[in-house]
Amino acid sequence: MPRFSVIVPAYKVQAYLHECLESVLSQSCADLEVIAVDDCSPDACGEIIDEFAARDTRVRAVHLPENVGLGRARNAGLERATGDYLVFLDSDDTLTPGALHAIADRLRETGDPDVLVYDYASTYWTGESVRNKFAGQLGEEGPAPFRLADRPGLLRVLMVAWNKAYRREFVESVGLVFPPGYYEDTPWTYPALLSAKSIATLDRVCVHYRQRRRGNILSTTSRGHFDVFEQYDRVFAFLEQRPELAQWRPVLFRRMVDHLSTVFTKRERLPRGSRAEFLRKARAHYRRYRTPGASVPLRSRLRHTLVHFGVHRVYRALQASMTVRRRTHKAVSKLARALKAAVLQAHYRVQLRLPLRADRAVFAAYWGRGHSCNPGALEAAFRAFAPQVRTAWVARPEHREAVPPGPRQVRPGTAAYWTALARSKYLVNNVNFDRRLVKRPGQVFVQTQHGTPLKHMGLDLQERPAAARDMDFAELLRGVDKWDYVLSANRHTTLTWERVYPGRYETLEYGYPRNDVLLRATGADVARLRESLGIPRGKVAVLYAPTHRDYRRVQRCHLDLERVMRRLGPRFVVLARAHYWQESPLERGTPGVIDVSDHPSVESLCLASDALLTDYSSLMFDYANLDRPIVIHADDWEAYEAARGTYFDLRSFPPGAVARSEDELIDIFTTGHWRGSRSAQLRAAFRERFCPHDDGRAAERVVRRVVLGETAVAPAVPLAARRPAPSAAQSEALPASGRAPLTTVPHPSGPPAVTERR
Repeated sequence: MPRFSVIVPAYKVQAYLHECLESVLSQSCADLEVIAVDDCSPDACGEIIDEFAARDTRVRAVHLPENVGLGRARNAGLERATGDYLVFLDSDDTLTPGALHAIADRLRETGDPDVLVYDYASTYWTGESVRNKFAGQLGEEGPAPFRLADRPGLLRVLMVAWNKAYRREFVESVGLVFPPGYYEDTPWTYPALLSAKSIATLDRVCVHYRQRRRGNILSTTSRGHFDVFEQYDRVFAFLEQRPELAQWRPVLFRRMVDHLSTVFTKRERLPRGSRAEFLRKARAHYRRYRTPGASVPLRSRLRHTLVHFGVHRVYRALQASMTVRRRTHKAVSKLARALKAAVLQAHYRVQLRLPLRADRAVFAAYWGRGHSCNPGALEAAFRAFAPQVRTAWVARPEHREAVPPGPRQVRPGTAAYWTALARSKYLVNNVNFDRRLVKRPGQVFVQTQHGTPLKHMGLDLQERPAAARDMDFAELLRGVDKWDYVLSANRHTTLTWERVYPGRYETLEYGYPRNDVLLRATGADVARLRESLGIPRGKVAVLYAPTHRDYRRVQRCHLDLERVMRRLGPRFVVLARAHYWQESPLERGTPGVIDVSDHPSVESLCLASDALLTDYSSLMFDYANLDRPIVIHADDWEAYEAARGTYFDLRSFPPGAVARSEDELIDIFTTGHWRGSRSAQLRAAFRERFCPHDDGRAAERVVRRVVLGETAVAPAVPLAARRPAPSAAQSEALPASGRAPLTTVPHPSGPPAVTERR
């Protein structure tokens, strides 16, 4: 008997059915059966199902003699299901990779509950993916399993059948079946949740819910939407038969009224001329099922009034007045913003006429983010080596907590911000300040940049429209003309900056200040950082930091981290850090994966880790200063290079082992070649080329040159004489006499990885 019965009804979805079935059959959890029900579809759905059944014995094809609708097609699958758990999947949706494995693990952890509720994300034809806005209800904290009374907020999650796994014996004992008609999920999901003696949640996106441009049944105009009344009749009949569930009647009454008003206010659903009839029926249902004590939230009272009294015209008048109010408020707000901007610019012009303050410096990084990167290291160096200069840091409100004590905090777009830009002698940023900045005589602009360039930058993007994204190159050069100094970490970077950002500035090839901490930290610092991140002692911590893809409209993780962790075993921990342009984390809830996307200091993450796993991120050049293993995952190099352009072929001159697929990557780690002698040789050559100046004193050299006016700068410490902070593995194996190589970490035996053969 399989663990899962995945029931997939199909009707007029031939364009999506193949992807749907593949998403199930390619799951890492293979203990399943797929019951694919052809609901007498007039297109090729039946043939596609038969093709899958012929090639995979786990697929059972069911062909119905006539079209019976989604609910009864699911019932046909239910009758044939033999699995421990039932999973429903609409044939235009897909399971996410590793979904069933995660569901199976959570079921085992929570003692095989009656119902497991998991999350979904809506996917659009644009490529956009949006997670369920009520995902917070699916947190796994607290006791599990539980009953609905313990967490009634679950009723706020979309009431559909396909975001839950149901124990088959429970479904049979309650007698759950799907009714005919639209909104068939309603009299299934409410009874299931109310009757379940044990419920658990899984805080993981397991289903991609496709939002089709056309063809979604709920977006079609039809009298079928009147079926919603019969569906709620069934829900309340279920309650009548079970007096012990009477406490839920007020809640379901409120949910029903919200649902009816939603159907009514969606103008595309009801046919012309039927709206008054729908409202009359809604009013009758309101009176029939009204329950004393059913409190109504303030935001829903207008809708409840609509259904209660059936006052369609009054409702429309109120809606129109609210629309006018919103538009008026929007226009007034826009005018107020314009007036505020004009006042601030007038203030700035006045400040520009006042004397410069030679003892003031203003710093910013990444468009107003927290205290970080090269500007952050330089701000600390200003206070250490030029204490006569008072510093200010520009940070948006959401990043204020990431600014340490010391600099004065300034919010972008305020009078204080424009005063700082007008009066401060020193301006330091790793991008550009506001384009309206007027560079005054006597002001010194230090452009720190934020990495060694692998990908094309600046003027080189003129031939890369996918990456340039309508960049204004004339505006770019106007910004370059404001720079006085540009920082560089190596000769490659110096030559690139001076070509792609042509200007009159002076290049300071002193190393990157942000890397100073990598050379100055101690083993005790590393241990403290690992403890703060929750890295267990004795584990190998791999920092996974992929970069942004210009050729993808929607960013996604290029690794199945759940599968990778399962193959690597419990010895490894992954610190997953999404690119700062990526809104969502790389992974949620996978054992052994710690999401560090919001950690304010990437340098701290580098110090805490034992190795770096990346693709084409410039972080590899900084990480190389630690002389710790680096593994490159270059599964889409050709696409990345074609869209963005690169200055050299990373696969030919890598800082360590290169994997061209996920399987090769797993092989590199499981065989130990990620830290083998060949990887060490590649890293040494990489460091020789890209890390000649990062010796822990780059920030000091910049301050002495720019602020103190010293022209004789001390040379960098040679690579062979540097002692970067040891990794945790190195510290544990470090004898009293000196350093030990990371290869003292035990590694499994096995054949060498293909990427290690030369």
